[in-house]
Amino acid sequence: MEKILKVHSVNDYARYIGAPELHPLVSVIHYDELEHCRHSLNNYDVFGIFIGDETLDELKYGLQSYTLHRHALMCVSPGQIGGKTDTGEEIQTKGWALLFDPALLSGTELARHLPTYTYFSYNISEALLMSDEQRQIIVTLLEAIRTELQLADDDSHQRHILVHLIGLILEYIARFYEQQLSTKTKESDDLLLRFETLLHHYYDQQLYRQHGLPTVRYCAQKLFLSPNYFGDLIRQMTGDNASSAIRRFVMQRAQHLLTAGHTIAETAEMLGFDYPQHFTRMFKRHFGISPREYQKKR
Repeated sequence: MEKILKVHSVNDYARYIGAPELHPLVSVIHYDELEHCRHSLNNYDVFGIFIGDETLDELKYGLQSYTLHRHALMCVSPGQIGGKTDTGEEIQTKGWALLFDPALLSGTELARHLPTYTYFSYNISEALLMSDEQRQIIVTLLEAIRTELQLADDDSHQRHILVHLIGLILEYIARFYEQQLSTKTKESDDLLLRFETLLHHYYDQQLYRQHGLPTVRYCAQKLFLSPNYFGDLIRQMTGDNASSAIRRFVMQRAQHLLTAGHTIAETAEMLGFDYPQHFTRMFKRHFGISPREYQKKR
């Protein structure tokens, strides 16, 4: 059994690696300054943002291992497990970390907006690869948070300042990820081709009999991506979300089946719908006419 550090609070992690405990709900850590740092495999009850300023091998995220490259930024959210198993060896590592408790954001606009930052569910292999300029923007904001925690009293303004600065960091990360995802590469073109091939294979192998309609999660898993990262990639490349892309493929296949003479019930079953009525509703929402009306026009 691997030793797992349960990070109930931000200071559980700070205390473990010998970092200063500056606030009960927020921790900013500069790894370069630590004297007795050790690896840890963590189970988080808090949000975390980590910047690596060196290459780190054999990091774990769930059951998989990855290498995190220099100036890579990764995010974790409550319920996730990540890090590297503690061997008892003290290490010298470089980079930054920000941990914040969900309680800090309670009742704020940022708390309501937090689910839109889908990168908190990305895999480590989908980390943000930052330029020196992008890294400096994030580090400047981390330094501002640390200065606030070190110098200011916990007055009525501090929580607003901390939430504001964390919100700025999250927005910058969203911008940088959008820039990374929208960069046109051969890998992006290959992904769209592999996505379409995967959907064809799904029906050619009659996997719908076992799994029903194809899902975003299924496609992402087969393409070795996290569902959120996959969805964000598809949105950046096509302007449409992944579930809509799947639905469009299914409806185009429905047209072919109906045109080939299959009944509505047969078509629904051959696409993976549980009931013909469900198929009819989706078809009408997509095309504006019912499958029966479509058949009459053929």
